[in-house]
Amino acid sequence: FGTCRVGMLCPVGRRAAASRRLLAFTRRLSSSSEPQSVRNIGISAHIDSGKTTLTERILYYTGRIGAIHEVRGKDGVGAKMDFMELEREKGITIQSAATHCAWGDHDINVIDTPGHVDFTIEVERALRVLDGAILVLCGVAGVQSQSITVDRQMRRYSVPRLAFINKLDREGSDPDAVIGQLRDKLRLNAVAMQIPIGVSGDHEGVVDLLERRALRFSGPGGEEVEEGEVPAGLQAAMEEKRAELLEKLADADEEIAEFYLAEEEPPLGVLRAAIRRQTIANAITPVFMGSAFKNKGVQPLLDGVVSYLPAPTEVTNCALDLDKDEEQVGLTGVSSDPFVGLAFKLEEGKFGQLTYMRIYQGKVGRGDTIQSMAADRRKVRIPRLVRMHANEMEDVESVGAGDIVAMFGVDCASGTTFTDGKTKLSMTSMFVPDPVISLALVPADKNAPNFSKALGRFTKEDPTFRVHTDDESGQTIISGMGELHLEIYVERLKREYGVECSTGNPKVAFRETASTRSKFAYTHKKQSGGSGQFGRVEGYLEPISSDALGQGAYEFDNQLVGNMIPPEFVTAIDKGFREAMLKGTLTGSPVMGMRVVLQDGLAHAVDSNELAFRAAAQGAFKQAMATAKPVLLEPLMSTEVAVPAEFQGTAVALVSQRKGTVNSMEGAEFVTIDADVPLESMFGFSSDLRGVTQGKGEYTMEYKAHVPAPRDKTELMVKKWKEQQAGKSEE
Repeated sequence: FGTCRVGMLCPVGRRAAASRRLLAFTRRLSSSSEPQSVRNIGISAHIDSGKTTLTERILYYTGRIGAIHEVRGKDGVGAKMDFMELEREKGITIQSAATHCAWGDHDINVIDTPGHVDFTIEVERALRVLDGAILVLCGVAGVQSQSITVDRQMRRYSVPRLAFINKLDREGSDPDAVIGQLRDKLRLNAVAMQIPIGVSGDHEGVVDLLERRALRFSGPGGEEVEEGEVPAGLQAAMEEKRAELLEKLADADEEIAEFYLAEEEPPLGVLRAAIRRQTIANAITPVFMGSAFKNKGVQPLLDGVVSYLPAPTEVTNCALDLDKDEEQVGLTGVSSDPFVGLAFKLEEGKFGQLTYMRIYQGKVGRGDTIQSMAADRRKVRIPRLVRMHANEMEDVESVGAGDIVAMFGVDCASGTTFTDGKTKLSMTSMFVPDPVISLALVPADKNAPNFSKALGRFTKEDPTFRVHTDDESGQTIISGMGELHLEIYVERLKREYGVECSTGNPKVAFRETASTRSKFAYTHKKQSGGSGQFGRVEGYLEPISSDALGQGAYEFDNQLVGNMIPPEFVTAIDKGFREAMLKGTLTGSPVMGMRVVLQDGLAHAVDSNELAFRAAAQGAFKQAMATAKPVLLEPLMSTEVAVPAEFQGTAVALVSQRKGTVNSMEGAEFVTIDADVPLESMFGFSSDLRGVTQGKGEYTMEYKAHVPAPRDKTELMVKKWKEQQAGKSEE
């Protein structure tokens, strides 16, 4: 079928083409595509920026679905990618969902990720395996707190991205301001590829700056793309923005710089190649715009995905060679080389564990035997291989490098690398943030058989969801990234496993640290007939940063001179200090932000062993902390509150009541308040905010740092801890 541009169907043939695309796409399902024609992308953004709405349009325009359904739609169907019942009830994405579609001659694997910070691990593991991404931004609110988090995650894995400024149909939308925020707040070299034809209620379409053409979208679902002349009133703005595009591109690309300095117009093909080259190099971020809800601007964005985001072979992926002391080796991304794949996400399906896998090199088929690179080096056979379309599965016989698929019947942990056994390569692990909040979980029926099974499944699926039993109370404690995170799992226990649970008061993850340097000189001596235990350690401990107490985790600095302590015992000393730091001296909370420096010591020819030096280190830690002026640390949350302007004063007062510090306020009709608030003060904030703003206010928060707690809170916590210890002693 004919195209106006790359991937852009002429209006006449669009409806008929949708069915032809679906037929052609179905034929391709059973075989793998060439890596050069594959795009693996994630769609990420702040909550309520329109990610899932955008994904729904992508699926519709690529012929993957036959009708558009909305998030919390009135038809009761809901968006395709929000398939969990809880997602459709709450109108948010909880789990990342994968699908596969085709645009022109290219296959696109799409992962729609959550926007709420509580489910940030879903974004983390998606970006770990993707080659490119679309950063969606609200045309009114612009760059928000989770936008910053997502950008940080993209940078961590060097993921090239396009930006899509959404919701240009809303009052107060301002794409120029959003582009300015991309440059100022995210430090991105944002380059506008389009300008809007009208905003708010007048939004009709966009102007393509490269081709100097106006694009309007019509038809029931916006499927008809009409190209025409640029309105006279936008000619000057178009030329100004096009000149800005060329200038920013010339700063990043030498070939375009030559044209720019010679004051010559680069050919369109050269321009597109330069944009692609610098996008993949993360030197620029092309910015597209439109309104997914009003079906405008999505098809040009798909053109951008194909034209500017990398194929799997254009991204550098590295693995560790386990046979060569974890030497880093590059992966080719070629299907003919030995197989390497990474299991990045687990789900419990009706047919057993569903394991999502990214193929980095080689190919794999149904019935093949692959080998885990985990400690057990277990070989497993793949009984079934599927492509995912949200919660639907389509069987495939084989897949090659660059593909994202799912396997049934392969039991493994998240993050496991698989090979064909010919190589011993392992992919590097992804970043997993620590939980910030805990709850006591009490099942209504203490003998419920599914309780432990459910918690085991949840911890396997989600690395940020932790479970442990409290030593003092014997209660089951669940920990996670926020109130909503834990609330969702409690609700899933009830719905999926029939286990009713009540929860205790939220427990904040307090920490302890030392505020000053303190020396230790401790001897552990134990004699009980025969060989005994002896170990002496000397040195000091201190905060890693005296300016920001609690910064960092733990550092061990061995400054021993000579062999007063044999080298084989140094590891045991390090381990002893690590174990001692699990329980501080103030409130029994873990200790962080500490550096231990070992300077001297003494060993006995017969009585010294690893156990003795571990015990010596633990005793030395308690000795030093007694004079180190220990400090209680509490988690501080970076909080963003968004309210209509008339509620600005009320919202600021609410933040202040909760001992928060307001850092900045931005916006005219809709105000965004940036503040730092102690986590313990944020419980119940959501209902209070809705109450004072007539349900119009919303907020997000994410962990910022642990900071010293106020004196009164510290004294209260210490008193409570001492009473608990006294009670245990009496028992």
